[in-house]
Amino acid sequence: MSAKLITSPANPIIKDIKALEMRKRRKETGQFLVEGLRSVIEGCDLGFLLKYIAYHTDFEQKNDVKRCVLYCEKLGGLALEVNDSVLEKISRKDNPQAVIGVFEQRFLGLKSLQYDSDRNYVVLEQVRDPGNLGTIIRTIDAVGAAGVILVGSCCDPYSVEAVRATMGSVFSVPLIQAELPDFIEWAQNWKGSIIGTTLQTSVDFREVAIQKPFLLMMGNEQAGLSEELRQIATQCVRLPMNGRADSLNLAVATGICLYAFLEPWRA
Repeated sequence: MSAKLITSPANPIIKDIKALEMRKRRKETGQFLVEGLRSVIEGCDLGFLLKYIAYHTDFEQKNDVKRCVLYCEKLGGLALEVNDSVLEKISRKDNPQAVIGVFEQRFLGLKSLQYDSDRNYVVLEQVRDPGNLGTIIRTIDAVGAAGVILVGSCCDPYSVEAVRATMGSVFSVPLIQAELPDFIEWAQNWKGSIIGTTLQTSVDFREVAIQKPFLLMMGNEQAGLSEELRQIATQCVRLPMNGRADSLNLAVATGICLYAFLEPWRA
């Protein structure tokens, strides 16, 4: 392996990598940070473009690290051998990971989606919490749904917090971006169920018959689903609240609905 040895946190390359914590810089470069060897391996295995891989000098002989370095160099990227102080600079964890990657982002448009009876999507409208978004992406991966459609002004799925919460699933779950009017127009041709989650004029989620493929629409953490999306739903459902709490965390509610509607344990 031919890695560049960097020992100073003030190195310009390290500063550029650190700057990817900012959404503005991620948008400018189309790149994002991934922490941890397991997640970096996932990105390499699924063919994402690896621009940089930084690894602690103690990990130089680790076979998985060697494989990722060779993958990075094959694609024209740069491998960086670094020390503790450099890893601490580019990682916001108290105990920084020994391997950090910088990958190119991937976003799809609505027109790229193929209609298929097995391709069910989660639609998130103006989700604000990156931890929620990352957890939902991980759940989509776990149940075998087809992807997530981000409608309107959502938080960045490639933020450090969101990527960390996906546990590597950010590489295997397609991310689709759409503005509200474009999504509504596109959804008019959807042949399966369009499920809205809302308290207004809704029924218990256990009582509905779902026609696959479905779109599961989840609203903003505070405001819920907009009236515009409620209007295009073929069915509106709610989760029963039997205790004092009157709502559930967005990621938890999404997971419950996905497991109920997809029944992955029967596959």
